[in-house]
Amino acid sequence: MLLKSLRVDPVELATSTGWKVEPRGVCKGAHCVPLPASAADDAGLVDVRALADRLGMAIVGEANHAGSELWALGPESAVTGRALTTAEAPDLVLPTIDGEPFRLSGLLGSKVIIVSWASW
Repeated sequence: MLLKSLRVDPVELATSTGWKVEPRGVCKGAHCVPLPASAADDAGLVDVRALADRLGMAIVGEANHAGSELWALGPESAVTGRALTTAEAPDLVLPTIDGEPFRLSGLLGSKVIIVSWASW
């Protein structure tokens, strides 16, 4: 889920992630996870950091020079058991078109998008 703020409307949260804010916490299907009382403000917005902490979701952000921010909220690993625990990619080593090894760590400090495809 991409966010422009670390406070998100519960309807937007449910639409984007499937997690619905209820009196007992956030729920998705049969799974419910309690949130601290401080996770919602007076306007009803949910603190994404508290949500990410409780659900084991990775969260990364970037501020630009104009002062605006963009945040990415990853999948819920604590509930689903998926292995993503950070927003850091492992050090992949892949061959270049010339057959030479290329290490992902050589791009450390740069923004990287990895696109993959499989025929199966």
